[in-house]
Amino acid sequence: MAKKKQPEKELLFDKRKYTLLIAGLLIIALGFILMIGGGTEDPTKFSEDIFSFRRITLAPILVILGFALQIYVILSKKGNKST
Repeated sequence: MAKKKQPEKELLFDKRKYTLLIAGLLIIALGFILMIGGGTEDPTKFSEDIFSFRRITLAPILVILGFALQIYVILSKKGNKST
């Protein structure tokens, strides 16, 4: 009895796109990690650390770049396969 050949399951993206998707997720996570902190232990004291360049400028730019990379990778066309 001959075995029926199962059709190959094709992935939605290729390896390059999955790598870029993971890179985008890591950039987004890094941006959110950079936003952490800046508070004080004493609630009656004000801390200027919450207005640092890292939290106000750098971290949001990284998050936006990460999302832009995600959108680019998802919307870009699939590369040609040569067999």
